[in-house]
Amino acid sequence: MSTQKSVLQEAGTVEENALRIDQDKAEQLVDALNTDLAATEVLYHQLRKHHWTVHGSEYRDLHLFYEEAYESASEGADHLAERAQALGGVPTSRPADFQERSPVEPEPEDIYDVRTMMENDMEMYGDIIETVREHIELAENLGDYATAELLREQIEELEEFAHEIEHFLEHDSLTEW
Repeated sequence: MSTQKSVLQEAGTVEENALRIDQDKAEQLVDALNTDLAATEVLYHQLRKHHWTVHGSEYRDLHLFYEEAYESASEGADHLAERAQALGGVPTSRPADFQERSPVEPEPEDIYDVRTMMENDMEMYGDIIETVREHIELAENLGDYATAELLREQIEELEEFAHEIEHFLEHDSLTEW
């Protein structure tokens, strides 16, 4: 790591922004966005793990589902980080900080049966959806309709993947129980 210091903005700070959103409001919004960013990154890594370790008779469908899900999470994280930066903040970016800031806990590194993996994912999606709903309301109350709209787009994606998991978890299957 470089020993030179050329810090342009310290993490945890919010500077004036070109969006003309009051700094106090921007600080609250950046904090919420960084929480959502951290949760999305934790989700991304869990989905990626499941993409790597999924097994069983429905392997192909689940493998492809997980790839689509983690790619969506990655894209969502980009949008959250870019909005935090546009508001004058510093997006959370270190894995340790993701874990610390996230309102969701990743499952342990063990490999689980497919049903357990998907139940764990469903729980994580649900927790993230609840947090994002709160942040949509915060953004609206602070008059930042663009952030509220970004979060609405995020929640639409999250709910879609949660609904797909719900279908996978149905008991109607070609496999024996």
